[in-house]
Amino acid sequence: MSTATRRSPLTDWTLLVPVVALVALVFSWGRDLPGFAVGLVALCLAGAVLAAVHHAEVVAHRVGEPFGSLVLAVAVTVIEVALIVTLMADGGDKTASLARDTVFAAVMITCNGIAGLSLLVGALRNRVAVFNAEGSGAALATVATLAVLSLVLPTFTTSKPGPEFSSAQLTFAAVASLALYGLFIAVQTVRHRDYFLPVDTGSTGPGSGNGDDDHAEPPNARAALISLGLLFVALVAVVGNAKAVSPTIEKGVSDAGLPHAVVGVIIALLVLLPETLAAVRAARRDRVQTSLNLAYGSAIASIGLTIPAIALASVWLTGPLVLGLAPLHMVLLALTVVVSALTIVPGRATLLQGGVHLVLLAAYLFLAVSP
Repeated sequence: MSTATRRSPLTDWTLLVPVVALVALVFSWGRDLPGFAVGLVALCLAGAVLAAVHHAEVVAHRVGEPFGSLVLAVAVTVIEVALIVTLMADGGDKTASLARDTVFAAVMITCNGIAGLSLLVGALRNRVAVFNAEGSGAALATVATLAVLSLVLPTFTTSKPGPEFSSAQLTFAAVASLALYGLFIAVQTVRHRDYFLPVDTGSTGPGSGNGDDDHAEPPNARAALISLGLLFVALVAVVGNAKAVSPTIEKGVSDAGLPHAVVGVIIALLVLLPETLAAVRAARRDRVQTSLNLAYGSAIASIGLTIPAIALASVWLTGPLVLGLAPLHMVLLALTVVVSALTIVPGRATLLQGGVHLVLLAAYLFLAVSP
């Protein structure tokens, strides 16, 4: 294919939609929206999600794996953390468990939803989804450790009543989370980068992917920088517009008599849409390892960046900070870790493993509605 006929990585709609979504965010922020306005904002949110996935893929194609999946995971998480801190600063005591609920929802959605869907798509394409057990296993171990340190231990500590950390314990958890996150990034991008690269469908060791992107010419530096900027704009619009429609979601949840925690689950599902779509598209291109990088990388970033940010924000935030999980959620977390380990160890997965993870996600969502 000639240069003149090759499709540009930046198409008209991907340039326009993030800007329109950001404008919608500016006009809707802090306002009570009527029904038709909520519908328009939701439409802008959906367009921003699709644009974010496109620009993430452009950046990923330029910088290569595993840096590409790292860009999307970190970008979404940083903006999500800012949203959590903003809501907690404005919400008072009623947002005491917001950080816990959001982080746990992110862990369950990424480890069961994104990973399960990616394995299912990969197995449907090639009968067996193949990935690097070394890299994915290291990522899963990091997720499990961070989740237990930050979400399970507060339920059992005795220095402060309730499922809360004392100031010293929160500081330790923040430092440990940040250290583990930094160590994981160093291993993923430098020391053992080959463990996180896509593998050929006929092999089980580190190698190169065989998707269409491997044969296409990477975008130039200018196009990649434009996509990086538009990715940031699209993600701000995704998270901001999700917050803009949250009052309508809260009212709907309240009118339906559902637990308030359902609001956090819905917002988490909206915010994680870019990673989900990007992971599924990677799996369709026989790059299941890229999908798992997105899934586990997002979970690690969600805990590793949120807990330190909340610890820092607690200096000026008032009210309690509930981090400890209830017994029901601890059982779901333990089951997720065990099943994920059994899935990752062989380095190969079938439809069954993908289906098991999706059933675990369905159980979490159902019990969130009917605890």
